[in-house]
Amino acid sequence: MTYDIQVHAQTAPPLRRIKDEECRPFQWAVELIGKRWSSGILLAVWQGASRFSEIVARVEGLSDRMLAQRARELEAAGLLAREVIPTTPVQIRYRLTERGEDLLVALQPVHEWEQRWRSAPHD
Repeated sequence: MTYDIQVHAQTAPPLRRIKDEECRPFQWAVELIGKRWSSGILLAVWQGASRFSEIVARVEGLSDRMLAQRARELEAAGLLAREVIPTTPVQIRYRLTERGEDLLVALQPVHEWEQRWRSAPHD
């Protein structure tokens, strides 16, 4: 089974058909980045925050507990890399992986869509 998404020809290039076997990985990716705090964490790191406290300070409402949980998930997905610096006390630094940087580039059109449609009246 395949799915066709109708797109107005003047506003975007036509989308290719999405096969069933492609839907599951796509859904996994959307759910991962759609989890509360995930995109904020990735954006904070992209903007230069690398230490735990810096990320918490940049993402309004994010608790230490949620950052620890989401950081583990993003690291397991290969989007975030964690470096342990053996100092006293131990320091943890985060950085985007190549995969994480690529994701943020891919999400740029979503940001542009949101900017264009956020305040537009609903049909």
